[in-house]
Amino acid sequence: MMVLILFHFKCGVLLFQATNENLPPNVIRQLAKELKSLDESPPEGIKVVVNDDDFSTIYADIEGPAGTPYDNGVFRMKLLLSHDFPHSPPKGFFLTKIFHPNISINGEICVNTLKKDWNSSLGLRHVLIVVRCLLIEPFPESALNEQAGKLLLENYDEYAKNARLYTGIHAKPKPKFKSGAISESTTALNVDQTKTSVLKAEIKTAPSGATLPLLSPLPSSTTVTRGNSQDQVAAVATDRAIDVPAASSKVSAASQRKGGGLAKTQADKKKLDIRKKSLKRL
Repeated sequence: MMVLILFHFKCGVLLFQATNENLPPNVIRQLAKELKSLDESPPEGIKVVVNDDDFSTIYADIEGPAGTPYDNGVFRMKLLLSHDFPHSPPKGFFLTKIFHPNISINGEICVNTLKKDWNSSLGLRHVLIVVRCLLIEPFPESALNEQAGKLLLENYDEYAKNARLYTGIHAKPKPKFKSGAISESTTALNVDQTKTSVLKAEIKTAPSGATLPLLSPLPSSTTVTRGNSQDQVAAVATDRAIDVPAASSKVSAASQRKGGGLAKTQADKKKLDIRKKSLKRL
């Protein structure tokens, strides 16, 4: 059985193609609507990760609530939907290790909403919110992790210490991209481009025959990171070559003047020799 469902998200059109014999078509259509709602208006601290090949498995990333031992952590969980969903509740599991009274070592979640208090009218949004609230207020009376439940009742500080330790080790959020290196590289290129502009101004305003400052080469550590950086390097290379034609023309002119003076001296000497010979004949 193949069900093809199309619906719009705020970021574009997302195509879901679900091949699943566990869920009837009407349930898949209902889930598609719920997933659309969760994407357009996500609950606080919860991000649903859609498995577009199988609607019977729903993933979610849950941020640890502030003021709890799970703060600054991101926990991934999954909901497994049975064939007769929504008449029977989904099964919930934490994939990220967590120290919590109501979450077992293998990640199974124990909460009344997913057991005796389940109602077929409850949707995915309600389930996810209840699970996040469980991180705020655990229920040690129905503990799956006996050690965590006992510490919560007898020694909260020790319980919180263990929970924070698990969070710091297993629930670290993914690092964000840092743009410092790119900024430093572009700054270096901009500085060299400024020096080039100053040199151009000095060349235009300098009097004829004046000695111009040499352009320092680009630093070897400069990293080219922008699309127009090749044009900048080409411009610098062009500026370096500005003095070459001028210097060559000066050398050529001096050589021509020197050559002209030598030729004139040789001509005068020949005339003098001719006059001496003429006087000898007389």
